[in-house]
Amino acid sequence: MRKTTEPLAVRMRPRTIDDIVGQAHIIGPGTPLYKMVKKGYVPSLLLYGEPGTGKTSLAYAIARTAGRELVAINATSSGKKEIEEAAEAARWSGHVLLFIDEIHRLNKAQQDVLLPHLESGLVTLIGATTENPFHEVNPAIRSRCGQIQQLKRLQSADLLVILKRALTDPERGVGETPVIIDEALLWRIAEAAGGDARAALSLLEAAVAAADERDGSLYIDEAIIASCTANRGFTHDKYGDTYYSLLSAFQKSVRGSDADAALHYLARLLEGGDLAAVCRRLLVIAYEDIGLANPMMGVKVQAAVAAAERIGLPEARIPLAVITVELCLSPKSNSAYKALDAALADVRAGKLGEIPDHLKDAHYQGAAVLGHGQGYLYPHDYPNGWVDQAYLPAALEGVRYYEPKEHGEEKYYAKVYRRLRQLKQDGNVEP
Repeated sequence: MRKTTEPLAVRMRPRTIDDIVGQAHIIGPGTPLYKMVKKGYVPSLLLYGEPGTGKTSLAYAIARTAGRELVAINATSSGKKEIEEAAEAARWSGHVLLFIDEIHRLNKAQQDVLLPHLESGLVTLIGATTENPFHEVNPAIRSRCGQIQQLKRLQSADLLVILKRALTDPERGVGETPVIIDEALLWRIAEAAGGDARAALSLLEAAVAAADERDGSLYIDEAIIASCTANRGFTHDKYGDTYYSLLSAFQKSVRGSDADAALHYLARLLEGGDLAAVCRRLLVIAYEDIGLANPMMGVKVQAAVAAAERIGLPEARIPLAVITVELCLSPKSNSAYKALDAALADVRAGKLGEIPDHLKDAHYQGAAVLGHGQGYLYPHDYPNGWVDQAYLPAALEGVRYYEPKEHGEEKYYAKVYRRLRQLKQDGNVEP
């Protein structure tokens, strides 16, 4: 094995954009960015994606392909001085790309130095971040970047290509000494890496270091791979873009009645350890997506959440799995919250109107003089607890917010609602 302090993941960084594996939607042949870089033109751009998706590697490959010098800094450890030095280098050569890792962490002083150089075109910026730039990067910087590109996790097949390159490259990889490993074990590494190229190469490097040497070759068996991948647990940043995408995918899978997908995303969320967020999301789902089609689901979710919180992880997964499947397979309706949203839209638009006098508070001296409470018909004094009278402001008479759906138990509510509206239209005092 090569004696070097540089990690394999650093040594195996692609040299040009033609060496990039995956990310074809950004830098594949025929894409606008590929064509621009091949012609030596690099626009200012922001790259965002999870760790190990290749943001730094892509920046270096772009610079090398375009024949541009790359000055790399990190927003957390570099200051105004490093940005000014990059600008000064650009004044002399005119070919400097400034790569800023963790660009979402730039402070105001750094931004004040950077922005004029971006505005003038003196500096071409490649910013990298694990956060969604539309949420976390200064809008002034975003507006000066010609492209904002999201790098996606690599497929296992892509990682396999990268691993094989490392195995056979005698200069930068581990190919100086023949490494004997079954392709099935390479697949194990690729899958354990979870789309992270850096993790895949680090796992391979560890396996090679632990390999048995015989007859001038290194042999990697299943026991070595099992040991190297044993602690590769799933993790996610509880405050990152992927975390919120997981919560979104979980709810949308329940809404779409796909129990298998919902359980998959539930597993990923629970593996991340954030029980509270899962419980909150389940409560939202019960009322937003199940609603009047199965009103008792709200009570059932409350019970499941209470059980999960009392039990704690890992056993909390059991009641959460049960309630997730039940939510998926329950009839669904969003009519109640959609009705409220329509009412809120009217309120925010100033469509208020005067509260009818007979509905106003009459529990104070002088209310009768104002006519408050006068003429109010008490529904409980009438058969079936209903009597026809105006409740909406006169300016909103006839407005309809609630549009019932014919799903589950809401069929009954829809029938009652239609009947009462018909009685109002007919002018009946009693049902």
